[in-house]
Amino acid sequence: MNSSPWIALDIGGANVKAAHASGQARALPFELWKHPEELPRVLRRLTSTFAPAERVAVTMTAELCDCFATKTDGVKAILDAVTDVYDERLVSVWGTDGNFHSVADALARPDLAAAANWLALATLAARLVPRGGGLLIDIGSTTTDLIPFLDGRPNPTGRTDTNRLRTGELVYAGVRRTPVCALATELLWRGALTGLSAELFATTLDLYLTLGDVAPDPTDTATADGRPATVEAARDRLARMVGADRAGFSTDDARALSMAADEVLTSRLTSSARRAYIGSGTPVAVVVSGSGGFLARRVAERVVEPGGLIIELGLAWGPIASVAGCAHALVVLAGERGLGRADPS
Repeated sequence: MNSSPWIALDIGGANVKAAHASGQARALPFELWKHPEELPRVLRRLTSTFAPAERVAVTMTAELCDCFATKTDGVKAILDAVTDVYDERLVSVWGTDGNFHSVADALARPDLAAAANWLALATLAARLVPRGGGLLIDIGSTTTDLIPFLDGRPNPTGRTDTNRLRTGELVYAGVRRTPVCALATELLWRGALTGLSAELFATTLDLYLTLGDVAPDPTDTATADGRPATVEAARDRLARMVGADRAGFSTDDARALSMAADEVLTSRLTSSARRAYIGSGTPVAVVVSGSGGFLARRVAERVVEPGGLIIELGLAWGPIASVAGCAHALVVLAGERGLGRADPS
């Protein structure tokens, strides 16, 4: 293994994460589509407490942000921001082919750089299932990755976002930012199917605040209405989904609606997991990870073979798995491959 220290950057549209070869990891919420010009400043802030590093590994999903006309434009803008902070010669870009590339090669083949972070996580996590068929269920704030394993290696059918959406290996739903109206047009509530408002009144964060899976945070205002991420404010947001307000929508109502919505999402992810898993039968082991690990475990219990193993990445890797799992995987892979200055590919 190469001893030179690495920093890895996982640049998403709503969060930017970093990990250092020493074991440090940080994540910062950052709505890149609103202020893409601020990305260099955010990267400097993110890594300001890290020990010095000689090399930088980069992966991204933010190229899909609608502030960019095309994904190619997004890849270029993100790599421009990275090289504004770090010498281009020190940067290696992770690709959907499972290799590292120079910045110049990534710019020439932006399809390789776009949305590749899942493969870094899957490559390292697959080692936890060295024999037989397995599955990674990684649920974040916005998306879910469902990646099949075979004998300790990722075995995906799709590589691009579009193909992965087709195969079920990517589901655009997570535990914080997904609008409740994107889960269903109606839900069972007070004994009857009730239509939902097709508005961004509430998100999955409100479901899991209400159900106790996510801890309240009065300082967090990245919610549907800009009010705090508390149970009471979540009740107000959920009430609007059925055209009500707190006067006619109790805490029991909020819990019942949240349970109904959670079951819809859990069933959807279970169906996608079964479709994504291309081995025969059912997986012998499932690795669960991400900030939505609590939901990933519930899905895993439905898809793993009877008596099969459910492995929590947070226990296997420690807190870094939920803080910056993809970035951590990237640091490990870069170090193992003993890259010099940016890999010439």
